[in-house]
Amino acid sequence: MYNGNSASVRKVTVPELRARKGGPKISMVTAYDFTMARLVDEAGVDMVLVGDSLGMVVQGLQNTIPVSMDEMAYHCRAVARGLAHAHLVGDLPFMSYQSSPIQAVESAGKLLKDGACESVKLEGGADMAEHVFRIVRAGIPVVGHIGLTPQSVHALGGFKLQGRGEDAAKRIIDDAKALDDAGAFMIVLEAVPPDVALEVTRSVSVPTIGIGAGVGCDGQVLVCTDLLGMSRGHSPKFAKRYAELGDAVVAAVREYVDEVQSGAFPTAAHSFKPNVPVPRESTRAPVSEATGSSEEAGGDPAMRPAQEGRILRLLTGG
Repeated sequence: MYNGNSASVRKVTVPELRARKGGPKISMVTAYDFTMARLVDEAGVDMVLVGDSLGMVVQGLQNTIPVSMDEMAYHCRAVARGLAHAHLVGDLPFMSYQSSPIQAVESAGKLLKDGACESVKLEGGADMAEHVFRIVRAGIPVVGHIGLTPQSVHALGGFKLQGRGEDAAKRIIDDAKALDDAGAFMIVLEAVPPDVALEVTRSVSVPTIGIGAGVGCDGQVLVCTDLLGMSRGHSPKFAKRYAELGDAVVAAVREYVDEVQSGAFPTAAHSFKPNVPVPRESTRAPVSEATGSSEEAGGDPAMRPAQEGRILRLLTGG
């Protein structure tokens, strides 16, 4: 899929993603920097999300609420440089769109202009439908996000499963339909029962992307550090670890520390050639510092006063 030559790799587009509703499953992974973006792009993912989860994954915060627009744009720009194939979607952070549809359009435009995103994602259902509609009318593709919405963590009472019970399930389905009607080209379903996610998927015309929502969605998304086993501490139930790179990193750095302390690193293989001059015996007569000449080199003692005068004038600007 990816051969390092961006000219020969074709970008995934919004129409192509919409057309995969009910077809080949869509893969999405988060990334927050150039290096990770280039690696997951090389692996062939369809979409890369620069999530406001960077507040927790990159900045070590307890939730996503403090993340700013400038921080989102910064990370989106870095990720964009690493993508030759995957479609790039960026999160609109907390309070960058909730106040009004006008604010939402302006913030979405900033992520495209300053962050090089190709679409934006925002949280909320029916209450955000007008915002989605206005952004789409401005020519900006939108991904919706319902179920567990991390920016509402305090209102929800924590990072908890949503849609449990008939009334709660109906609200999620209604939210999905409202986003579909407003023009969102995709909807993320986070932490909802799989039967609810399946019903949502059947009820809307656009692809659904699950994260802790079961296999019935049109695609899946995972946080890159969860997928790669780089997270420490609590890991969500839905986050499958496909590797244990965190342990591998610790082991590699520990070996480096040991070799530095023992002197085993660096070796000659990891060093440049020494800059040692080769000594040679000169056969020439001593050269005058003032004239740069010698008798053996053809210097004429009679000419020395004139030479010295010329040098003095050069040095003094006379």
